Amino acid sequence: MSSIFSKIISKEIPADIFHEDDICLAFRDINPQAPVHFLVIPKKEISSMADLTNEDEAIVGRCLLVASKVAAKQGLQNGYRLIANTLDDGGQEVPHLHFHVMGGRKLTWPPG
Repeated sequence: MSSIFSKIISKEIPADIFHEDDICLAFRDINPQAPVHFLVIPKKEISSMADLTNEDEAIVGRCLLVASKVAAKQGLQNGYRLIANTLDDGGQEVPHLHFHVMGGRKLTWPPG
């Protein structure tokens, strides 16, 4: 299954990439919901959080570490929100695991 994120990983579709390594990518969201809004995705095709296996532990850990480091580089020292929408009821639109990182303003709760 080839999602838009797979096409970003393979460079078929351009993206404003902040970080890339062997495990993951971080890039600007094309529909930002906050002044700073980027995504962190694993290069391995994992459909959602619901599909994680024990073998994915290091991949998810790397994605979270990259989210933290990129958030700091993006000036989010006052805080940010990290979200992984999962499946239909969780609001997941792209069937590839991804983490939203949003900040740059006071975020309210509940989100929606």
